[in-house]
Amino acid sequence: MRHLIGPLDFTLEETEQLLDLADAIAADPAAYQEAARHKKLATLFYEPSTRTRLSFEAAMLNLGGSVLGFSSADSSSAAKGESVADTIRVISCYADIAAMRHPKEGAPFRAARYSRIPVINAGDGGHQHPTQTLTDLMTIRRRKGRLGGLTIGLCGDLKFGRTVHSLMMALSRWEGIRFVLISPEELRVPDYIITETIAPRGIAYEEVRSLENAMPTLDILYMTRVQRERFFNEEDYIRLKDSYILTAEKMKLAKEDMAVLHPLPRVNEIALSVDGDPRAAYFEQAQNGVYVRMALIMTLLGLEK
Repeated sequence: MRHLIGPLDFTLEETEQLLDLADAIAADPAAYQEAARHKKLATLFYEPSTRTRLSFEAAMLNLGGSVLGFSSADSSSAAKGESVADTIRVISCYADIAAMRHPKEGAPFRAARYSRIPVINAGDGGHQHPTQTLTDLMTIRRRKGRLGGLTIGLCGDLKFGRTVHSLMMALSRWEGIRFVLISPEELRVPDYIITETIAPRGIAYEEVRSLENAMPTLDILYMTRVQRERFFNEEDYIRLKDSYILTAEKMKLAKEDMAVLHPLPRVNEIALSVDGDPRAAYFEQAQNGVYVRMALIMTLLGLEK
């Protein structure tokens, strides 16, 4: 039995195979509409989510399966003090596979230790978000035709942004990757990402403060919001929340084939005027999230169309 807890749980070859399956699903979704018939997905969301939870549900329904679960800790027995270990033991009696989002780092890993069904990490605190990473990889590969030999700009909240941490870990396995890390000093990428992932692989990177100066060099710009829910101090959030705002004017500095990604939701870090730019890939990215999660469910359950 396999779980997906971190972005490196699948080998490079397995990741490519999963992305190939996601591409095949995107090309002909109807061919997979019975793949998970009579299978049930449990969505265990201990913190709010729109895209991730609904894309998991859409993925399972598109495969012909069904969905059960909860959308907040308040509506589960966690409100009564039930542990993650006990919850997953019970859910294992009801469902065939589970997707868990939790504010505590490591909670999905702990759930996997006690589970009798595959567990998918749908985001744990400021730690990791591997299914968003697979979505990002699919979007980059479809836009650029490859995952190696790219300059990737990551902008905004690089400290608490679990999507950023997971994506950097995943992309570090492809040759010729270069990272440009764009953030204020207070939100720079955690040291452990540099020392454990970037430096050992000899990956080129630079940390900069100016988005405008970085724009002309980028193949991909990955924007993130400054996450109010990760701050302990409201004053710090207010001071940093508008650090970077991508506008149509700034897009003029970028390559003609650069792609802009964003895990969503956005607040105001991407102006509405950018939405009409053909380089804006973030809503396409959201659609790809359904295909990736369909492919992941099939892979973990060993299903065929």
